[in-house]
Amino acid sequence: MGDMLVQKGMCFEDFAIGDTGTSVGRTVTETDIVNFAALSGDWNQIHTDVEYAAGTMYKERIAHGLLVLSIASGLAVRMGFMEGTVQAFMGLDWQFRGPTKIGDTVRVHAEVTELKPMPRLNGGLVTFRMQILNQRDEIVHRGTWSVLMKSKPK
Repeated sequence: MGDMLVQKGMCFEDFAIGDTGTSVGRTVTETDIVNFAALSGDWNQIHTDVEYAAGTMYKERIAHGLLVLSIASGLAVRMGFMEGTVQAFMGLDWQFRGPTKIGDTVRVHAEVTELKPMPRLNGGLVTFRMQILNQRDEIVHRGTWSVLMKSKPK
């Protein structure tokens, strides 16, 4: 199957079950965490208080799970296959499997697992098995995303 999710602006008909792709990496910084806390209003001490976090099971501050998921969304878009052809992000089923620490580099691995034509919406639903991996190839998040993609012009 190989790295098939590399084409720019893929339409529903371009996808095949088993297609995969992996994004570039992105390092999570302290600035990301502080900015996300300010944006979301989530100032939980596990993310923002060095002394508090030192006493937790992680021994240091960790990134918000939703921040890492948001970064993953951006990395998936950067892969290009949704460029100009995604109509809607329809849903997700998600698991937070491990921490992402300041300085960790994450990347997204996507695999097409289901295709459902939706002609009345001029497209189809593509289901992806998604993994967010860190620089040690540990899966820190995983789940499925359902995305409505445009059909090819008739």
